[in-house]
Amino acid sequence: MANTFKNRTLRSVGTGSGPVGTDVGVAVLGSTQTTLIGMTIANRVSSVISVDVTLSDASNATYLVKAAPIPVGGSLIVVGGDQKIVLMTGDKISVLSNTASSADVVMSFLEIT
Repeated sequence: MANTFKNRTLRSVGTGSGPVGTDVGVAVLGSTQTTLIGMTIANRVSSVISVDVTLSDASNATYLVKAAPIPVGGSLIVVGGDQKIVLMTGDKISVLSNTASSADVVMSFLEIT
């Protein structure tokens, strides 16, 4: 089995929900195991923002955080340390901010093939 560490980034996330690292969900094949090992969201604007982060499968969206405030110049660690999230085939992580073009996202994961 090969272990590959990967990163996905998304800049200027705003009020339109979009998948972060879409290929993380799409690329999770039946023969691949994917574990989300880190996710940080940074505030890039001059006011406090609040963000929602969801994990979606084919039929459900579940909040990892909802309306979490991020101060000016600050960041939010959604996943890290002892917390890990196993991604299944078709899963997607989405980030939504209450302010246009206000958040940068870095997501790190491990693929085992």
